[in-house]
Amino acid sequence: MANIKSQIKRNRQNEAAHSRNKAARSSMKTSAKKVRGAVSGGDEQAAVEEFRAAARELDRAASSGVLHKRAAARRKSRLARAVNEAASS
Repeated sequence: MANIKSQIKRNRQNEAAHSRNKAARSSMKTSAKKVRGAVSGGDEQAAVEEFRAAARELDRAASSGVLHKRAAARRKSRLARAVNEAASS
């Protein structure tokens, strides 16, 4: 346990940020999983709707620093490619 007042505060801040980031990562992964599930289920309309929600989650995570902006772009690209391939076949 820290004895210095500033470090005690910093530990509290780190814990709060950790829980926020963990929630954002979980939400992001869940939305991507829903897209993949809709694609594998063959429901094209649901896949498009879920992709929009997933893209929004990824952008939100990237803007808050949970995920790097290029990593978010890469994940969105992969999801979009899966949705488009499902729609074309």
